[in-house]
Amino acid sequence: MTPARFEAEHGRLWNDFSAQLLHAAKGDPVDGGLLLARYRRICEHLALAQSRAYPIHLTARLEALAQDAHQLVYRRQDYGLAQLYKLLRFDVPRGVRAQGRIVMVALLLFVLPALVAYALTLHSPDFALRLTNAAQLRDFETMYADGNKAIGRMRSAGGDWQMFGFYIFHNIGIGFQTFGAGILAGVGSAVTLLFNGLFLGVVAGHLDRVGLGHNFWPFVCTHAAFELTGIVLSGAAGLRLGLGWLAPGRQTRLESLRFAAAKAMPLVYAAFFLLVVAAAFEAFWSSAAWIAPQVKFGVAALCWTLVIAWLCLMGRGVGDAR
Repeated sequence: MTPARFEAEHGRLWNDFSAQLLHAAKGDPVDGGLLLARYRRICEHLALAQSRAYPIHLTARLEALAQDAHQLVYRRQDYGLAQLYKLLRFDVPRGVRAQGRIVMVALLLFVLPALVAYALTLHSPDFALRLTNAAQLRDFETMYADGNKAIGRMRSAGGDWQMFGFYIFHNIGIGFQTFGAGILAGVGSAVTLLFNGLFLGVVAGHLDRVGLGHNFWPFVCTHAAFELTGIVLSGAAGLRLGLGWLAPGRQTRLESLRFAAAKAMPLVYAAFFLLVVAAAFEAFWSSAAWIAPQVKFGVAALCWTLVIAWLCLMGRGVGDAR
């Protein structure tokens, strides 16, 4: 059999196998049995081509197909890193965008109270005392006072790793509290978002009013990109859960709640990831007073851009939920 006839008879199989390998490499579902059957045929064709001394371009093509298939079928254990990459690269941002309206509601419930509370606290000192007490405000003043080598942290011992663990538990606790409160028909999540927004606005306004904003803003600007976004997404997940309870449609409430929980999971995954990253920045970067504020603001702008790009642009294409 001539090389041209051999390629003409089996070329379609090679093309189909190459396309199937491409889909499998992207993580798309493929027919495993068909893939293995085609892999065996490719190996047979490669052996024939080599034994018959077919042209190098033909054997090289078959060798490449066989090698790609071998790596896919017998690839080493990646300890779930490939699945984690797929989750963060595709599934999570698509899932967040699919719940875009709920996310916008959660964002407004958090941001608007924060802005109002900031403005009122900045111009009316009495307003802060309506939401917190004088002792708490004095604690914040001490935390962000001039001369504090670890801005934003009050501690007498321990290192950054200890604070990293503390921030993880603290951030995750807030996130899951905000999400879990959604079981109360979504009202709990809405109230938690409102309260956190008001509290943030009061603290920021008070520190600006007493002249400590130059320490506060460099500390919070970077990890806020991850922490605040994580809190908003946690609240959005809770609201989605509450919506499933309030508006079950033709489903039973239990079925609707299960469906809503499945739709909320990408929001929970995104929030968890962002809150862990926020803890790392807060422990190792934000608290370092020796880093110039201009550098922190520059890094913060980059982090905010990356978070927005991840949620809004990552994973777009075929199968994107919009």
